[in-house]
Amino acid sequence: MKKKLGHPSLLVGALLVLLLFGAAGLSFVWTPWSPYEMDLAHKLQAPGAQHWLGTDAFGRDVASLLLVGARNTILVGVLAVGIGLSIGTALGLLAAARRGWVEELVMRLADFTFAFPAILSAILLTAAFGAGIVNAIIAIGIFNIPTFARVARASANAVWGREFILAARACGKGRWRITLDHVLPNIASVLIVQATIQFALAILAEAALSYLGLGTQPPQPSWGRMLAEAQTLMFQAPLLAVWPGVAMALAVLGLNLLGDGLRDLLDPRLSRSR
Repeated sequence: MKKKLGHPSLLVGALLVLLLFGAAGLSFVWTPWSPYEMDLAHKLQAPGAQHWLGTDAFGRDVASLLLVGARNTILVGVLAVGIGLSIGTALGLLAAARRGWVEELVMRLADFTFAFPAILSAILLTAAFGAGIVNAIIAIGIFNIPTFARVARASANAVWGREFILAARACGKGRWRITLDHVLPNIASVLIVQATIQFALAILAEAALSYLGLGTQPPQPSWGRMLAEAQTLMFQAPLLAVWPGVAMALAVLGLNLLGDGLRDLLDPRLSRSR
């Protein structure tokens, strides 16, 4: 166990994820400056003692924008992954438990949902209800549902063929009782690992939607919108694009490394093969 816990990708990933959540938590109680206060007299300042990462085109402190932007990024990721995890897992478990036409129907619905990626779904929702963070969360959540449904169904099918499931059925347990008592606990580790991967993808999707103006709306800070605002100032203040880009890269890297480390930790078959 000590050797597993010392897995470098797990430690580095956990450190980066803690840094992300720590930055978001810190933004609730403290930021160097107000992220909503504009100071045009001091716009596009270089990093210095007063503004650690400089200021943007409106004179807002970039460090403060990054801290509050982390809060919105985590909010979108947690809610969107939560939607996909809850609904997708339920559908996957249903398909594995019932089999037959139910399984076929669930899988075909998953295939149909895959035809509408998060950005396309956000555009459709924006056309109907307007741009906003709620529609971005719904769009990303819908895109996550078929992923979790497929993972849950494949993992559950493998568990349903195990001997202890046959023993439980011989004892008179019904399919739903077996699903809750035996199948779900045995696939929980797979779902946790998949959730970390989808969290990273949700961060990128939220940034892309905000970049296009479909996600987090002003005056709320967003890493994606910071990139969009910086693209016209690449020659005047190139660091404005660097800071949110680095923040997103570190967040996604941390979540991917955490998922890889958790996979090694929670799956004994992988640890034996290495």
